[in-house]
Amino acid sequence: MVDLFIGLFLASLIVSLFTSRLYLLLFWYSINSLMLGLLGLSLGKNLHDIPMIITGIITIILKAIAIPYVLKNISKKLKLKREITPNIKIQYSIILVPAILVFTFYLSEPITHMINTNGNYVAISISSLFLSLLLMMEHKNIAPKIIGFLTMENSLFLLGVSATDGMPMLVELGIFFDLLMAIVVINLLFKKEEQKI
Repeated sequence: MVDLFIGLFLASLIVSLFTSRLYLLLFWYSINSLMLGLLGLSLGKNLHDIPMIITGIITIILKAIAIPYVLKNISKKLKLKREITPNIKIQYSIILVPAILVFTFYLSEPITHMINTNGNYVAISISSLFLSLLLMMEHKNIAPKIIGFLTMENSLFLLGVSATDGMPMLVELGIFFDLLMAIVVINLLFKKEEQKI
């Protein structure tokens, strides 16, 4: 089951790289966060780790439902363009995505040998970091950059979970505090975008 959630996590991130509509990008971010939350629930259940189960539930409520809803409402209020054409052409992105995946699997090979259980998960989470960075870089609009930043935070969370078989509650709360600060920054960026319009 964990393999399925991680595979869908990566697949939703790859699909979001080729999305040219804002609301569809928010939908794929929501699916990405949902898979991360379900992964947390699954790992928490397998490891009998109650803080991990709580984190999975909070991730589903906050990241998969609340943040996409808020971002959609803000984009409607500011009347942002729904068409988000990437700067990188699709044919180059089709070459870049597998290259990043292969590169990160080779890059993380020394680390995966040290981890007994979830070696490939670490490689997937590192490749998700690079793909999130690509999502941020390939758009001029502010909304896809924000979604790329939030997806990068998801990838960091996945890296922490897969490398340590669950994280201490303090680290998880630190990640959610970072996310709260990110939402404040997002609000400021949207207001700046509104002033330009």
